Amino acid sequence: MSVPATTDAPTRGQGTLPDYPRGLSILLTRRWVGYLVAVVVFALACVSLGLWQFARLDEARLQMSRIATNYDARPVPIENLLPADGSFEPGDTWTPVLASGTYDTQRQLLVRSRPHDGQVGFEVLTPLRLDDGRVFIVDRGWIPSAQTTADASDIPNPPSGRVEVVARLKPSEPPLAGREASKGTVATIELALIDDILGGTVITGAYGLLASEVPPVDVMPIASERPELDEGPHLSYALQWILFAIMGFVGLGLAIRNERRIRLGLKPSDNRSVVRRRRSDESIEDDAIDRELASTSAKSDLRERN
Repeated sequence: MSVPATTDAPTRGQGTLPDYPRGLSILLTRRWVGYLVAVVVFALACVSLGLWQFARLDEARLQMSRIATNYDARPVPIENLLPADGSFEPGDTWTPVLASGTYDTQRQLLVRSRPHDGQVGFEVLTPLRLDDGRVFIVDRGWIPSAQTTADASDIPNPPSGRVEVVARLKPSEPPLAGREASKGTVATIELALIDDILGGTVITGAYGLLASEVPPVDVMPIASERPELDEGPHLSYALQWILFAIMGFVGLGLAIRNERRIRLGLKPSDNRSVVRRRRSDESIEDDAIDRELASTSAKSDLRERN
């Protein structure tokens, strides 16, 4: 009596089980190399934007530190922080200075398109001629627009004669492309431009936000408010960009997983069971031992019958 021959389980690439892509070999095609490059470029762009937001956060924290240190400091003479050469240290931003002189009301300028409490208006820049002949630009505050945003309402008159001013220093603002000075207005507090308009004696290192003036006047522009100590959304934006970079690689991984499933001709619901059917080395060895025991037992029974 013959013993039925035992057969081994089919292996991948033979019989009924197809080859299953191993590791990251799927990436070795031109199409997937292109996808990988695109994801890397996307991730680098996201990381760059995240680092830019971290830099913005550092700038915001630096400004907060200067406000906390300088805003309520005791006023110092203006020549201590703005010497004759016009230099200005950024670390002195928001520091109050004491200046004496006379306002030049005939050469006041308005900074247009300045918001305040949801309205658009103007900031009033009044030149203060100091005792040493230099001109210090004082931002006396905000006034609303008139009939249109291009026209200002009546400008309150500053004190006449000699005045003593306390103002907090701020650096010159950058120019705005495509926006020029016209009809006694400027688009930004660009001190170099204002110096050209007023004749070359303006201190270009910094201007001052008015805190007080003596003698006082009854009608004043709306004074600037104390800036808030707020870091802004830069930290959350930075973390979001980093998360987007990570999500790019996660998406690529899911796409690779889906591609392997398609190559096997499986439905999405089939993937879990396919993974469970993958047999370990121990399972294969156990099956081989069981077959060997079964074969030995069959041969023993055959000898006993003979």
